[in-house]
Amino acid sequence: MCNQQHSRETNATAGKTVPVSAAVGMVLAHDITEIRKDEFKGRAFKKGHIICLEDIVHLKRLGKEHLFVLSLAPDEMHEDDAACALAAALMGTGVRAEGEPKEGKVNIVAEHDGLLYVNRQALLEFNMLGEVMCAARHSYSLVKKDRVVAGTRAVPLVVKRGVIDEATGICEKARAVGKPVVEVKELRKPKVGVVITGNEVYHGQIKDAFAPVISKKIEAFKGEIVGLYYAPDDTAIIEQRLRELLDAGADLLLTTGGMSVDPDDVTRFAIRNIGAKDVTYGAAVLPGAMFLVGYIEKVQRSELPVQSRKTPGREAPTMNLIPILGIPACGMYHSVTILDLMMPRVLAGEKIGRRELAELGHGGLCLHCKECRYPVCPFGK
Repeated sequence: MCNQQHSRETNATAGKTVPVSAAVGMVLAHDITEIRKDEFKGRAFKKGHIICLEDIVHLKRLGKEHLFVLSLAPDEMHEDDAACALAAALMGTGVRAEGEPKEGKVNIVAEHDGLLYVNRQALLEFNMLGEVMCAARHSYSLVKKDRVVAGTRAVPLVVKRGVIDEATGICEKARAVGKPVVEVKELRKPKVGVVITGNEVYHGQIKDAFAPVISKKIEAFKGEIVGLYYAPDDTAIIEQRLRELLDAGADLLLTTGGMSVDPDDVTRFAIRNIGAKDVTYGAAVLPGAMFLVGYIEKVQRSELPVQSRKTPGREAPTMNLIPILGIPACGMYHSVTILDLMMPRVLAGEKIGRRELAELGHGGLCLHCKECRYPVCPFGK
């Protein structure tokens, strides 16, 4: 492996071996380790370091008579400098570079828990350049603080500045339209209102299985259930319960059941009747094809800044979009469904519509494994 690495460096760059005394102004092609008995063992000189006159004595004291160095042209960059520039360009909010480059690579880590977003089109354009690369985790992965979400480097030891400029330009263009290549968005802690529909459950003919499932999923996001109601297959009653939950302060509504084409399934009609807008019914996911998402505009009163001590605070109305998710019956029978794919994205503030639900078709087939290992599986990826 070491021989292969040395061959890559020698062939791909203007690398050469020179006497230490002749290395001033040249770029060190490898780390140099220093060992002082019972005192220190570590790196004395970092790969990419530009040798200066005062380094010569130190290097000779370490027993170095010759060095493998690089001669960089004005239009070239060392891999470490290139990696730092690439990482800075790739990063959006919620991520940071993990220390200095290691072997020419910079890891990008999450600054906080949240949902990873990867601009796949920009990432493809970036990687198509050939002499640079970035590998990332799947977009929409839930990530923990300080965990690696992506890594980047220049492929050759020395790379042309023009390539790096082109790569960073792709990233800057993506950031300019609000879609950086890599970012992690925090998830809000929802106040959830739940309406479980169905005559058979409401009248006690069967035991409800939805409540424990929904409660567990909400707890996983540190959410609070502000109200949980049962309702028969009656449009007016479902509407009334949903309005009560809104009045109770719910900022996310979940309804379960009543999503199929059966004449008694009226939940989606009740959702429309309470003024839900941008309602999308149907998703390219199994289980979860009869999923529904919509948004309710709720007027809230917000206090304006006090102009003076004699002028009382005033209130002005602001519009709040409250998501409402209609979960089909599959949510009761399967441990992982479309809800697990959509809930984090909704809590990250993403507006879900037809395109987002249609894109789920690629990877949206659950294999119903005997031992579920979600999210370490292909579902939703």
